[in-house]
Amino acid sequence: MSAAVIDIQLLPTTADSEYYREDFQKDVSELPKVPAPIYRHAAPSAPWPWMDFDVDPSEVRPLPPGGIVQDPEWSLYPQSLFGNWTHDQVERCGILKIKHQETCSVHKVDVFKDGTFERSDEGRTVEIETPRAYWNILNTRPPSNIRVRALFVENMTVPVLQILGTKYNVEPFFFASSANWIPSRYQEDPKRDEDHITVVLPFIRTIKNQKPIARAGPVRTADLPLHQEWEVPVEEEALPYKDEKQIIDTQAPLLLPDNRILLQDLLAIHMYRTTTTSTIISYHPSSELQRTSARRFQSLVQRTGDSVYWSKIFDKSKDPTFLFLAILWYALYAWDEAFEVLYGYINALESDVLKNNDIKLTRELHKLQAHLLYYQQLLRDFRVSVEFVKDTPNPAMSVLESDPDERIASGKLLSKEANNLMSEIDRLTGQRQMLSDRLQNVIHLAFASVNIADSKAMQRLAVTTMIDSAAMKQIAYLTMIFLPASFLSNVFSMNVHEINPPTIGSLDIYVVVAIGLTLLTSWIAIALQKESNFHPENANAVGRALWPVIYVYNLIATFIKKVVEPAQPPPPFLRPPMSHTARP
Repeated sequence: MSAAVIDIQLLPTTADSEYYREDFQKDVSELPKVPAPIYRHAAPSAPWPWMDFDVDPSEVRPLPPGGIVQDPEWSLYPQSLFGNWTHDQVERCGILKIKHQETCSVHKVDVFKDGTFERSDEGRTVEIETPRAYWNILNTRPPSNIRVRALFVENMTVPVLQILGTKYNVEPFFFASSANWIPSRYQEDPKRDEDHITVVLPFIRTIKNQKPIARAGPVRTADLPLHQEWEVPVEEEALPYKDEKQIIDTQAPLLLPDNRILLQDLLAIHMYRTTTTSTIISYHPSSELQRTSARRFQSLVQRTGDSVYWSKIFDKSKDPTFLFLAILWYALYAWDEAFEVLYGYINALESDVLKNNDIKLTRELHKLQAHLLYYQQLLRDFRVSVEFVKDTPNPAMSVLESDPDERIASGKLLSKEANNLMSEIDRLTGQRQMLSDRLQNVIHLAFASVNIADSKAMQRLAVTTMIDSAAMKQIAYLTMIFLPASFLSNVFSMNVHEINPPTIGSLDIYVVVAIGLTLLTSWIAIALQKESNFHPENANAVGRALWPVIYVYNLIATFIKKVVEPAQPPPPFLRPPMSHTARP
């Protein structure tokens, strides 16, 4: 494929960028993740673009007196066209901080008014080294037979952003939402014969990790191929992964077996619809982030013209919005492939949970469930975006289609195709719900398996305890057999004169000393206990030491209360009825 070169000289790749590309594949926790979306800054309908209330108003630079002068040049964008975007707001959104190590390139697709696509490779890709040259190219009037021109911008630089924004009067919200990964959809500046529509749509797609990630901490499961039949795991195989690195972060890529990664990608397209040549601008994140390249989008959109189905649509209707709608199908293809990979992985996890009770499996299940819940929001944004395209008719069709019947037929055709796409999104939503329900079922199964294993362990422990108890009973029985003989042996061996006359001791002294030592031992044992029925609750050391006195006192007080004090009279409803006798 040839390219129209405008003062081009490829920038050398720096050592840092090479290191970054290698470092990308090291560990899933180190893969680049997208920022959390700030929805309040998504659309121009918000009256305070990129202004947060935690900022002191005195720190915000006001507009110059009389506003900013309208400059036809691109260098002052966005303030030259949108005066409410002050320097502080532009700094906050970061659209003028975009930096890339590689040269910016613009990939073009033209659709003619007869519905056919440009087949020539000449001028299809423009690599921009000098912004002024590209500015001059954009100001050249395109051929009159072009219905819509799509521009896919790779490694967008600040000058190219300003050139496109100035040339097509693009609301800065498009670039701000794209650079900050904020889902948005809106129509701006609608007129009788033109308008602007914008859709910024994050979605999930799967990529192949070219450099295997070093992992540790094996979890038993199968080796999971991508495009082959998923097999039941065997004991000799394992799915290793760094459990300590598998944090639950829905904004980070999700690592799956077979070195597959579910990556969040971005579809950011702005369309300027006119009665002459409409223009689509597609923003693409840095190629270093492993997102879909502009060249890839260009190739896919070019192939849309090869589809017999879509060729008939482009031939029937003059509405350029159909190309915008066709681009949205890419997100659906990516979602479908991602769910295909997840389906196989969850099948393997279900089989593995039946065989193993590893805590790492439950962590993996909870991580997948968190990502599926996040995907629910992304799919909802996808459907709302398609509904927005369906419900936002092209005002230029009143000029493009002079016949009212043709306009109605074109509108119905657009609604039909949008409904087809929404039907597929509903299918994906149902598939996501099914995967989430299966994950929840597997989580319950994992906990049930652990509970069953614990119950079996407790059963084994109970059996062992019963065996030990039986053995102790046998020992007790043997002891009871020899206890009388041992007692008599100890009695007849006592050195008391009742049994052994020559001795000095007597049986009375033995009884007194034995009872005294028993009472002393009991007193010390109970006094050392902080909680006992023999002394008051929370008693101090003195109270515990005097427990015999307190215990005897409580016994006497209880006896006096029950016996000496008169009984309380019964309640009225238990008293016998009083006899009423008539007075004489």
